[in-house]
Amino acid sequence: MLTGFMLFMSYLGSAAFYVPLLIALFWCVAPRLAARAAVLLLFGALLNTLLKLVFHDPRPYWTDPSVKGRQSLESFGMPSGHAQNGIAAWGFFAAQTRRWFLWAGAAVIIVLIGVSRVYLGVHSIGQVLAGWAIGLALLVAVMGLEPIVVPWWTRRPLAVQMALSLAVSLLLLAAAWGAVQPLLNWQWPEGWAEAIRAAGGRIEPITLTDSARASGGLCGGLAGLSLLAARGWFDPGGGPWQRLARLPVGFVGAAAIALTDLLSGGTNLAQAFAVQVLLALWVTAGAPESFVRLRLAARPTPAVTRPGEERAELRQ
Repeated sequence: MLTGFMLFMSYLGSAAFYVPLLIALFWCVAPRLAARAAVLLLFGALLNTLLKLVFHDPRPYWTDPSVKGRQSLESFGMPSGHAQNGIAAWGFFAAQTRRWFLWAGAAVIIVLIGVSRVYLGVHSIGQVLAGWAIGLALLVAVMGLEPIVVPWWTRRPLAVQMALSLAVSLLLLAAAWGAVQPLLNWQWPEGWAEAIRAAGGRIEPITLTDSARASGGLCGGLAGLSLLAARGWFDPGGGPWQRLARLPVGFVGAAAIALTDLLSGGTNLAQAFAVQVLLALWVTAGAPESFVRLRLAARPTPAVTRPGEERAELRQ
């Protein structure tokens, strides 16, 4: 029972939990709030893949036979991505309110996510503490810079915003490329390899695939939000049936993109990057536009006006 509880708490710090949650929140409830959280976590995901390459630190069960690995993982352990995600995501949402019990609840979840990673044998205490520190630093930096960067970004022409989305993503991917260079001729220590295989995993060459996916998601997310803002966003209101109907429409489109990638069987970095760009573009711009055209959502304003001009209310 304890292991099941720890697996659940670990799940609350994983991409498998927050990606569908943020998508549903973005499409059906609060798009601007979800967009802010998504950008924070996308930056965090790319930073975490970069730091894992820099440190290439083993997970506890790889090196200590007394530690039982309750999950099979082949990525490096430093810093803990779950701990980083936990404090960034739950801390972000707690920061939107002044209610002490929501802050307390977020703090409990953050702590339990970290504890679960140590209990499952996939992170050391130091790796969890590092994840918390990086997540907190990222959260403070993003929330502090947001009032400066967002207005500056929105004043740029759309073409410049799109170019910046690509440039920022490629710059961070280039940093990951630099981090992976010392590992090109790196060999897995036999003890680590045996522990991974014993836990049900398999040894893979060190590549930039995860970094390419993360940078593609960031590029598509920033570009898609820029496009959405230029179109005037969309109103997440409507009847319950309209909100619920958006989910299958949106997820069918995402599944079609993912299926195309799966059927192609490609594993190169360019494809990994491009597929995530397309998925993020669909989620942030394509699906909302489909909702408006299918009358599952309304557009509260026309296309973006120049700074200082008023926007007329327009319902579709």
